[in-house]
Amino acid sequence: MLRMNWWWWLIQFIFPFAVVASLVFQLHPGVSLGIFVVMVLLFWSTYRTQVPYFPSKSSLLPCILEQLPVHDDLSFIDIGSGFGGVSVSLAKLRPQQSFFGVEVAPFPWLVSWLRAKWAGPKVHFYLKDYLQLDFAEFDVVFAYLSPAAMPDLWEKVSAEMRLGTQFMSYEFKVPGVEADLTIKSNANDPVLYVWRI
Repeated sequence: MLRMNWWWWLIQFIFPFAVVASLVFQLHPGVSLGIFVVMVLLFWSTYRTQVPYFPSKSSLLPCILEQLPVHDDLSFIDIGSGFGGVSVSLAKLRPQQSFFGVEVAPFPWLVSWLRAKWAGPKVHFYLKDYLQLDFAEFDVVFAYLSPAAMPDLWEKVSAEMRLGTQFMSYEFKVPGVEADLTIKSNANDPVLYVWRI
C-alpha cells in the first residue's frame, strides 16, 4: 500500500466521500452505471497496462516541433494518444507530414478519430495496442505513458526502430538509458526526453 503512486492516494481519499455523497443525495442507480461506463470507456485496460490517462501540456508542442525533421515524408506516431491533441496540433503546423496516434481506450480513440476528420488527410488514429504496431514504419515515436511501461517500450523501440529515427518520451525516462537530449519548456513543466536511434 505504501508504494502507491500519488494519484492512487487521491482516489482512495475521494472515494469514501463520493460514496457518502451518492447516498445522501440519493442518486438514481442509472447515474452510477453511467459514470461506471464512462470510466470504463476512458480508462479501458489501465489495470493491465498501468498507464492512466495523462493529458500533455500545450507547452510541449514547440518542444516536439523543434526536434521534428522537416522532410515531407515524415511519419510521426503518438502511442497512447488519448484524445489526439498532440498529433492533431502538429498536423496543423506541418500539413505536409503524416501524423498518427494509437489508443487502446475506445472513448478517447473515438474523439481523436472524429477530430482527425477535420484535421486533414494526413492524420490517422488506430484503436489497438501499440504492441501490435511495427515501429519501423515511423520516423518519430512519441510516448506519454507511465514509468511502468518504459522498460518494455524501450525493448520494442530498440528492436524495431530504424537508424536515424527518434524516440521521444514526455516526463518518463527509460531506466538505465541516458537520453540524447532533455528539453524543458519552462520550470513547472515535465521534461521531454529524446533518444536518437
